[in-house]
Amino acid sequence: MTAPISESWTRIENWLAEHAPATYAALAPPADPADIAAAERVIGRPLLKPLVMSLSRHDGLLDQRFSLLPGFYRPMSARETAAEWQLFTSFYDKRTADEEGEEADYDFMKMGASRVLYGHPQLIPIARDVRGGCLVLDHRPEIDRGRVHQVEAEQGIMRGSHGMWTSLPVLMEMIATSLETNQPLNDYTPAVDEEQRLYWLHTAAQ
Repeated sequence: MTAPISESWTRIENWLAEHAPATYAALAPPADPADIAAAERVIGRPLLKPLVMSLSRHDGLLDQRFSLLPGFYRPMSARETAAEWQLFTSFYDKRTADEEGEEADYDFMKMGASRVLYGHPQLIPIARDVRGGCLVLDHRPEIDRGRVHQVEAEQGIMRGSHGMWTSLPVLMEMIATSLETNQPLNDYTPAVDEEQRLYWLHTAAQ
């Protein structure tokens, strides 16, 4: 059974405080509930509970040069999520999606990537990497609800096969375990640089 996201955050915080204090210091304070509510108004739907719980623990990172998640992703604040969603959805070709319908989702499931879904309004950005890619949390009511997907402008939406992408609570629990055991997570191994910042060393081709 997956641990509550609050428990995983506690484990991550404890590890960072001891081993990567610079990253620990960069964790933002809890999000203002008003900012979460404002993001939900912009997006037009309630955010999934695990995302709200995570934002209520840390509203992203204070320094954009830091990363926390494997693949060099930096969790975004509630305000950043709303702004990124507006930018992300501006690319969505609703006409194409309406024409493709269920077949588009089937292709996404079978092929592992989809251009049709790029910018889908129910895929909510939650983290960004230094190259401009992001992670999105699937809010669609069917198929992959609660799953985390990777997004790149050229490749589109990528549905990762690794278990870490199953849900946000699963991702955070696996990160906590990887930090504590120093074991790779989807070919990324946690490491600390000379400035006491966490980074993820890519140990093999994905």
